[in-house]
Amino acid sequence: MGKFTNIKQQLSIVFGSKFLKNLSTAERYEFLQLCHKRNYKEGEYVFYRNDPGTGMYFIQDGKIELMLNANNEDTEHPDDSNKFILEAPDSFGALSIGYNLRRKATAQCVTDCQLLGFFQPDFEVLRDRHPQIAVKFLQSLTNIALRQLERATYILEEVAGQEKALQIQFDTYYENSED
Repeated sequence: MGKFTNIKQQLSIVFGSKFLKNLSTAERYEFLQLCHKRNYKEGEYVFYRNDPGTGMYFIQDGKIELMLNANNEDTEHPDDSNKFILEAPDSFGALSIGYNLRRKATAQCVTDCQLLGFFQPDFEVLRDRHPQIAVKFLQSLTNIALRQLERATYILEEVAGQEKALQIQFDTYYENSED
């Protein structure tokens, strides 16, 4: 693949990303400058469930499978609902940038893959050089986290009841406010 084709492909990923939609063209270009190209072979793991989250990835080429039960932990009852296939211009692992979270799933390459990685040190450079872009980036992360919390709360209310769901939220809030 020629250098021009590669750059064009990287631009289409960053400019087509739903995650970066609140950034201007110039801001997306600055963001792209901090991304790192990574190549993976079919079957290779990008990260494992419970690994420390160190960065996020944009899929430039290939397919990634996110699995909640890596290595088919439940081999007697395989459940495809615990697997998600992603491809360009999808991204994954974003919450590891803004939050000190462990990976919630295992990421494995279904095909040979080219990924663009954006890691915690890259975010720190972005924050220092372009604080306005870093704020927008964090806003995107916050929006994702809030949507996930809202959905999880709704499901928890259905399973355990509204009172239990609210009690967990209050307990967590006051537990963290003492730090």
